[in-house]
Amino acid sequence: MFHDTRFMTTDLSIIIISFNTHDVTKECLQTLFEFIKREQNSKIEVIVVDNASSDKSIKMIKSLQKNFNHKSLILNLVENKTNLGFGAANNQAAEVSKGRYILLLNSDVIVKDVNFDSLIKYMDNNPIVGALTIKVLLPDGRIDPASHRGFPNVWRAATYYAGLEKLTGRAPFLPRYLGGYHLKHLDLNTIHEIDSPSGAFYLTRKELFDKLKGFDKDYFMYGEDLDLSFRIKKLGYKIMYYPTQYVVHLKKVSGLKSGTTEIEEITRSHFYSAMKIFYDKHYAPKNNPLINKVVHFFVDLKSKM
Repeated sequence: MFHDTRFMTTDLSIIIISFNTHDVTKECLQTLFEFIKREQNSKIEVIVVDNASSDKSIKMIKSLQKNFNHKSLILNLVENKTNLGFGAANNQAAEVSKGRYILLLNSDVIVKDVNFDSLIKYMDNNPIVGALTIKVLLPDGRIDPASHRGFPNVWRAATYYAGLEKLTGRAPFLPRYLGGYHLKHLDLNTIHEIDSPSGAFYLTRKELFDKLKGFDKDYFMYGEDLDLSFRIKKLGYKIMYYPTQYVVHLKKVSGLKSGTTEIEEITRSHFYSAMKIFYDKHYAPKNNPLINKVVHFFVDLKSKM
């Protein structure tokens, strides 16, 4: 759907947002560099945007930037004076990125088995694919459910929050109807189409990201990945789950489980606010106003539980 960009000098721009996650960001970058060294063909740039961290993250990143040298890698650092939020910081990096493809990678993701050459080749050979994710695992080995989602329409959201999705188990037919939010009826070991991955590992085409003007600025954090996927699929592209490779997502170390009450409360507020923004943007205009009020009521109720 776009012109051939395979002769651009940079193949992949990996964007990482840093915010007071010194230790995990360091581990993320170090493991990432080890895998980039193994690439034979791809030229890769890594762009780290620091959202005004108050720990020693910037010093650490500059140290890696200074000491790491590899012919196929460029490491750039963008220092923000204030916390712009996840979506805005990614947009900021995307504007200066030079890769044909953009990989949005969380700072708390540890690369375990990734071949960037093969992912780029897959995208080159499948122009209908607008975005791709691989298997994103939690530290205990389970799939990160946010990385394998269906769009949260009213029915899917209701069955999920009512706990019905957990009850489906291996029962025939039930996962398709009661487990739609996390696409429970699909085999996690096969390549297939999904509605949306999470921003933890989100590979997309730069020209497509630019065409859509990146993440919606209304989302400070959470929900922006789901919104981007919705808009990508609306243009007729597929989003693929490609489980032949995997990463480990430590998850929530700077947000809901940061250990700081104030940060956790702010993060929780953004989490439930994002739900309403997404619903109001994509579903509310087509639904009965009464249904919209009921949805808002239950989102507010859930946020206080």
